[in-house]
Amino acid sequence: MSDTLGYKGKRVIVSGCFSGMGEATARLLLELGAEVHGLDFKDSALPLASFNKVDLRDPASIEAGVAAIGGKVEALFNCAGLPQTAPPMDVMKVNFIGTRHLTEQVLPLMGAGGAIANISSIGGMGWSRRVPTIMGIIATRGYQAASDWCEANTETVAEGYAFSKEAVNVWTMLSGAHLIKQGIRINATMPSPTQTPMMAAFEAATPAEVLQAATQPSGRRSTPAEQASALVLLNSALAGFVNGVVLPVDGGFMGGVATGQVDISAMMRRAG
Repeated sequence: MSDTLGYKGKRVIVSGCFSGMGEATARLLLELGAEVHGLDFKDSALPLASFNKVDLRDPASIEAGVAAIGGKVEALFNCAGLPQTAPPMDVMKVNFIGTRHLTEQVLPLMGAGGAIANISSIGGMGWSRRVPTIMGIIATRGYQAASDWCEANTETVAEGYAFSKEAVNVWTMLSGAHLIKQGIRINATMPSPTQTPMMAAFEAATPAEVLQAATQPSGRRSTPAEQASALVLLNSALAGFVNGVVLPVDGGFMGGVATGQVDISAMMRRAG
């Protein structure tokens, strides 16, 4: 396969490689010739260069997993996540606090040319309306401080999912301005509903009309492979000047909302 994307022989880390978007991302990177190191709470069946069991709810586990990989790392794919049916603090720890801590552990292994891609969600599309609040958790330093902030702000955290994804969006944009000075890029994707094993949890917790509204205008859910392609593109050589971007990967949903072509009244009624 052509190395247009520049992954051949590169050492990369994929968190959440067991299933869903993370598994699809790791699989695509292997096809592109990358040396893929996986992290997950569950064992991966992929032919990875290494696999380490990591629990993003445990900072010591994160630190041990990254230390076991060691060496130079050229790209990090933060794909691990929990749905809103999990306990709110677990959701916050996996989706944001642990993801940030993992990134902070990997950054010393990166040099100029390094790249980071995070998975957010269109569930975090409301970030712009409460940046001052989100900055409260962004401003914390360290895993425990972020956890303490969440415990002290349970009304803001709510079910955890939307707020964790809003935090990922703001953290990505804020970090982009700092990391680029080291030659390291960081971006995120905002997937629309995607047919992964986690979708069953979303279906259990979300009214059908809300999920249906989020699939406009394409009229369908995306596949894990479609989401993986966007992540791999963002961390590739072809996207070398793309930085601090939160990219909707949603079949046109955000564009439809912005231009009044998508009816999100069902989603707004639910939010209300």
